Amino acid sequence: MEKLPAKTGWLWVKQGFALFRKQPAELSTLFFGYMFLMLALGIIPVIGQLLPLILVPLFSMSFMHACAYIETGKRVYPNLLLVGFRSPAVRTLIKLGILYLLAAIVAVGASSLIDGGVFWQAITGQIALDAETVRNSDMTLAMFFAAAVYTPAAMAFWFAAPLIAWQGMGVGKAIFYSFFAVRRAGKAFIIYGLAWVTIGMILPVIVSSIFGMFFNSPTASIFILLPMSLVLTVIMYCSFYPTYTQMFGAPPEPLPS
Repeated sequence: MEKLPAKTGWLWVKQGFALFRKQPAELSTLFFGYMFLMLALGIIPVIGQLLPLILVPLFSMSFMHACAYIETGKRVYPNLLLVGFRSPAVRTLIKLGILYLLAAIVAVGASSLIDGGVFWQAITGQIALDAETVRNSDMTLAMFFAAAVYTPAAMAFWFAAPLIAWQGMGVGKAIFYSFFAVRRAGKAFIIYGLAWVTIGMILPVIVSSIFGMFFNSPTASIFILLPMSLVLTVIMYCSFYPTYTQMFGAPPEPLPS
């Protein structure tokens, strides 16, 4: 694991765009298949609200495999969506997913120290989330506090799934290597994060607002905002792959599945 300059974060973003341009339709199909499965899981009572987070490591490997395929000139097919479930490390990835869930619960629970539990109640559906609720509480500050609490966990989880699936590490070892890899490349990850906040969040809002004002229609704004946000989300998923290869090298050949 080498120490990387800050500009590497922007290079990761550019590499994500480059990967997407090679097979945009295939990657979009993979993403929409993922979204459909998440919505289907949400129908299941109680556990359906937890499964999407627990299964994140398994589905993340779908996009990692897809990017590896694109890099080697192979075609991406929808069946890659289930590659994590066919992995020999499926049980370990599920254990990692349970840690994802626990870390999220701790972070959101910690926000109660700031707003008295308003954010927690909003997330769990105990109260309606509206403008008045946000205005009359410290929920915005609580959200930032929860994000800060979750940051060390995010560092520990960032590379954990591919380290488990591609390098055969256990959960503890993968989390350890992931945390210190992100810490070592901290400046690059700060630029990477700021770039995606700008491109993935601020830019779509600005562009859609301009269209909305030009056509004097809120519908026109939404018509631009939704597809633009979805495409940028897929590209962001693609950019995860170069962060891994830069730190840990190319995935094994042939890819385990």
